[in-house]
Amino acid sequence: MADTTNNSGLLQVRLVTPDRVLLDATAAAVELPSMSGYLEALYGAAPLLAELGAGEVRLHGGTAGEQIFFVAWGFVEVLPERVTILAETALHPEEIDLAEAESELKHSQELWNEAGDDQVKYDEANAVARVAEEKLASAQGKSH
Repeated sequence: MADTTNNSGLLQVRLVTPDRVLLDATAAAVELPSMSGYLEALYGAAPLLAELGAGEVRLHGGTAGEQIFFVAWGFVEVLPERVTILAETALHPEEIDLAEAESELKHSQELWNEAGDDQVKYDEANAVARVAEEKLASAQGKSH
Protein backbone atom coordinates (compact mmCIF):
# COMPACT_ATOMS: atom_id res chain seq x y z
CA MET A 1 0.00 0.00 0.00
CA ALA A 2 1.23 3.49 -0.78
CA ASP A 3 2.51 5.80 1.93
CA THR A 4 -0.39 8.05 2.92
CA THR A 5 1.63 10.53 4.95
CA ASN A 6 2.63 13.46 2.83
CA ASN A 7 3.30 17.13 3.16
CA SER A 8 3.17 17.80 -0.56
CA GLY A 9 -0.38 19.11 -0.73
CA LEU A 10 -1.39 16.10 -2.79
CA LEU A 11 -4.22 13.69 -2.08
CA GLN A 12 -3.62 9.96 -1.94
CA VAL A 13 -6.32 8.58 -4.26
CA ARG A 14 -7.46 4.99 -4.43
CA LEU A 15 -10.12 3.71 -6.87
CA VAL A 16 -11.31 0.18 -6.14
CA THR A 17 -14.01 -2.14 -7.53
CA PRO A 18 -14.97 -5.56 -6.16
CA ASP A 19 -12.57 -7.24 -8.61
CA ARG A 20 -9.63 -4.84 -9.04
CA VAL A 21 -7.70 -1.79 -7.91
CA LEU A 22 -7.73 0.66 -10.80
CA LEU A 23 -5.73 3.43 -9.19
CA ASP A 24 -3.48 4.05 -6.22
CA ALA A 25 -1.73 7.37 -6.85
CA THR A 26 -1.55 11.01 -5.79
CA ALA A 27 -3.51 13.89 -7.30
CA ALA A 28 -3.86 17.61 -6.72
CA ALA A 29 -7.63 17.45 -7.32
CA VAL A 30 -10.30 14.79 -7.84
CA GLU A 31 -13.67 15.47 -9.47
CA LEU A 32 -16.30 12.80 -8.93
CA PRO A 33 -20.02 12.16 -9.32
CA SER A 34 -22.05 11.88 -6.13
CA MET A 35 -25.76 11.18 -6.02
CA SER A 36 -26.33 14.88 -5.28
CA GLY A 37 -24.04 16.21 -8.02
CA TYR A 38 -20.37 16.49 -8.88
CA LEU A 39 -17.83 17.11 -6.08
CA GLU A 40 -14.24 18.25 -6.21
CA ALA A 41 -11.86 17.09 -3.50
CA LEU A 42 -8.69 19.04 -2.75
CA TYR A 43 -5.95 18.51 -0.19
CA GLY A 44 -7.14 19.56 3.26
CA ALA A 45 -10.84 19.08 2.46
CA ALA A 46 -13.29 18.48 5.28
CA PRO A 47 -14.15 14.81 5.82
CA LEU A 48 -17.08 13.58 3.74
CA LEU A 49 -18.77 10.27 3.01
CA ALA A 50 -21.03 10.30 -0.05
CA GLU A 51 -22.93 7.87 -2.23
CA LEU A 52 -21.31 7.62 -5.66
CA GLY A 53 -23.46 8.24 -8.72
CA ALA A 54 -22.79 7.41 -12.36
CA GLY A 55 -20.33 9.57 -14.28
CA GLU A 56 -16.65 10.36 -14.57
CA VAL A 57 -13.91 10.61 -11.99
CA ARG A 58 -11.32 13.10 -13.20
CA LEU A 59 -7.87 13.30 -11.63
CA HIS A 60 -5.59 16.29 -11.99
CA GLY A 61 -1.88 16.52 -11.18
CA GLY A 62 0.26 14.41 -8.88
CA THR A 63 1.46 10.97 -9.94
CA ALA A 64 -1.98 10.30 -11.44
CA GLY A 65 -1.53 13.07 -14.00
CA GLU A 66 -4.67 13.80 -16.00
CA GLN A 67 -6.82 10.66 -15.94
CA ILE A 68 -10.49 9.86 -16.43
CA PHE A 69 -12.48 6.84 -15.24
CA PHE A 70 -16.14 6.01 -15.76
CA VAL A 71 -17.72 4.93 -12.44
CA ALA A 72 -21.16 3.85 -11.35
CA TRP A 73 -22.58 3.35 -7.88
CA GLY A 74 -20.70 2.89 -4.67
CA PHE A 75 -19.26 5.22 -2.06
CA VAL A 76 -16.54 7.82 -1.75
CA GLU A 77 -14.71 8.80 1.43
CA VAL A 78 -12.94 12.14 1.38
CA LEU A 79 -10.44 12.86 4.16
CA PRO A 80 -8.03 15.81 4.36
CA GLU A 81 -5.17 13.81 2.79
CA ARG A 82 -6.96 10.91 1.10
CA VAL A 83 -9.83 10.04 -1.26
CA THR A 84 -11.06 6.45 -1.40
CA ILE A 85 -13.55 5.56 -4.13
CA LEU A 86 -15.32 2.21 -3.79
CA ALA A 87 -17.22 1.70 -7.03
CA GLU A 88 -19.46 -1.11 -8.19
CA THR A 89 -18.26 -0.39 -11.75
CA ALA A 90 -15.16 1.50 -12.88
CA LEU A 91 -13.63 1.54 -16.35
CA HIS A 92 -11.19 3.53 -18.42
CA PRO A 93 -13.24 5.21 -21.20
CA GLU A 94 -11.50 3.04 -23.82
CA GLU A 95 -12.69 -0.11 -21.98
CA ILE A 96 -16.35 0.80 -22.52
CA ASP A 97 -18.17 -1.36 -25.05
CA LEU A 98 -20.30 1.09 -27.06
CA ALA A 99 -22.64 -1.59 -28.42
CA GLU A 100 -23.26 -2.89 -24.90
CA ALA A 101 -23.91 0.63 -23.57
CA GLU A 102 -26.36 1.31 -26.40
CA SER A 103 -28.10 -1.99 -25.64
CA GLU A 104 -28.34 -0.98 -21.95
CA LEU A 105 -29.89 2.33 -22.98
CA LYS A 106 -32.45 0.54 -25.15
CA HIS A 107 -33.21 -1.83 -22.26
CA SER A 108 -33.75 1.14 -19.93
CA GLN A 109 -36.33 2.55 -22.35
CA GLU A 110 -38.13 -0.80 -22.34
CA LEU A 111 -38.08 -0.83 -18.53
CA TRP A 112 -39.40 2.72 -18.47
CA ASN A 113 -42.26 1.82 -20.84
CA GLU A 114 -43.16 -1.18 -18.65
CA ALA A 115 -42.97 0.74 -15.34
CA GLY A 116 -46.44 2.24 -15.53
CA ASP A 117 -47.33 3.68 -12.11
CA ASP A 118 -44.79 1.54 -10.23
CA GLN A 119 -42.33 4.03 -8.71
CA VAL A 120 -39.72 1.36 -7.91
CA LYS A 121 -39.67 0.14 -11.53
CA TYR A 122 -39.57 3.74 -12.77
CA ASP A 123 -36.57 4.50 -10.52
CA GLU A 124 -34.81 1.34 -11.69
CA ALA A 125 -35.37 2.30 -15.35
CA ASN A 126 -33.97 5.76 -14.70
CA ALA A 127 -30.90 4.32 -12.94
CA VAL A 128 -30.19 1.97 -15.85
CA ALA A 129 -30.62 4.86 -18.29
CA ARG A 130 -28.29 7.10 -16.28
CA VAL A 131 -25.49 4.54 -16.31
CA ALA A 132 -25.90 3.83 -20.03
CA GLU A 133 -26.00 7.53 -20.95
CA GLU A 134 -22.92 8.30 -18.83
CA LYS A 135 -21.05 5.31 -20.28
CA LEU A 136 -21.77 6.49 -23.82
CA ALA A 137 -20.77 10.07 -23.01
CA SER A 138 -17.54 8.93 -21.35
CA ALA A 139 -16.59 6.61 -24.21
CA GLN A 140 -17.26 9.37 -26.73
CA GLY A 141 -15.41 12.03 -24.71
CA LYS A 142 -18.59 14.05 -24.18
CA SER A 143 -19.09 13.74 -20.44
CA HIS A 144 -19.26 16.76 -18.13
